[in-house]
Amino acid sequence: MLAVWDGDGLLRLRESADSSSSLAGGLPQGKPVTIQERQANFVRTQDLDSTRSLTETWFKVSGLDAQENEVSGWTSDSRVRVREQTEEGIPVTGTVRRKLVSSAAPETELFAEPGGRSAVVGKLEPNAVVQIEEKALLEVWYRIEGEVNGEVVSGWAPSRFIQVFGDGTNGRINRGNAGLITREYIDKMVNDRFFIPALRNTLLLLVIILPLQFILAIVMALVIQSRLRGSAILLYIFAIPLGVSDLAVGIVWYAIFTQSGFLNTILQGLGLISASQVFLSTSTRHWILTAIVLAEVWRATSIVMVIVVSGLQAISQEVLEAAEVYGATYWQRVRNVILPLLRPSLQVALILRTILALQVFAVVIALSGGDFVTVLANETYRQYYDFRNSNVAAAYAGFILMLSMISAVVYLRIVRTQEEAVAS
Repeated sequence: MLAVWDGDGLLRLRESADSSSSLAGGLPQGKPVTIQERQANFVRTQDLDSTRSLTETWFKVSGLDAQENEVSGWTSDSRVRVREQTEEGIPVTGTVRRKLVSSAAPETELFAEPGGRSAVVGKLEPNAVVQIEEKALLEVWYRIEGEVNGEVVSGWAPSRFIQVFGDGTNGRINRGNAGLITREYIDKMVNDRFFIPALRNTLLLLVIILPLQFILAIVMALVIQSRLRGSAILLYIFAIPLGVSDLAVGIVWYAIFTQSGFLNTILQGLGLISASQVFLSTSTRHWILTAIVLAEVWRATSIVMVIVVSGLQAISQEVLEAAEVYGATYWQRVRNVILPLLRPSLQVALILRTILALQVFAVVIALSGGDFVTVLANETYRQYYDFRNSNVAAAYAGFILMLSMISAVVYLRIVRTQEEAVAS
């Protein structure tokens, strides 16, 4: 779902600067907006995102006005200079600040509620002494306007979701408070400069590795099934790669192809080369692909072999003996009897190996570092771990899943038993 769903992709706007007011519409993340109005609104501390929110602090104060009458109300902390506070840092007394703008009224207004939008309940002269009775934290809300599909949408939203530019009248939706379906991350995946090379290399490895593995696996299975002397030992030898991890296989074949590895040592010992050759570099990508193919064939052919051996053991010996009695050669028995009866096993093996080939990762990392030659699984890892972009990584993972499902459907249609063909 991460590939097509952005949990913070839509900012819902309200009719008024209140989270409980009715919805006025929505704007997507990143949308440019204009700031039309600003208002401070009371917010509970537990609901406040202190890292993103623009806040105001208001004090409830009491003091004597110009007529020596006691007044009490709310005013911004910018209008009060704190003179005394408790050991815990709670302000208790202060004085009213003088206004620096000469054209403004000298008195400081007190409001019935914090925020400055309620009724004025009193006024205090500059330098008047006040008692600070209460403190309230307010989050700034903006009334914004933006355009979606040619339609103008406006409404109120908390400051934590909006980035305001230096001019104070323009900004953008920094993040949303609701999700929406989007193609953004799929587009980013497709436009990623590594996507086409990764897809090409993955499919190339698939086309090369699968035929080699199935030919070798069938030959190995037939050798074991022939019950020749030592065939039981061959089964254990062929199955050795099953106990080796993908990364270990990559490291082993890296030790073979590296400049000071076994291959250069053998070739120099035979006198075929005079100096060590560089096989794994940016200028020899074909050798990297060759090493990956050899490593994957050696590592995973045994998996296919085990499946084929299981299929061979399910074939009745009477059928094979009957074919031999009627004069069928060994090749004719393999082609016309064994392979058709192996279709269910080959179907399973094809699906399994294709899925695993699409997910090849550790061997590529060990032999190329994931830079010279890359595959789809490597790009999934790169997006998630290096770029911290889980959405694009999910798009890559979903693409691999889609290829796996398509290949499974194709194999189920192409490699069918006679009973499946009749039923369809």
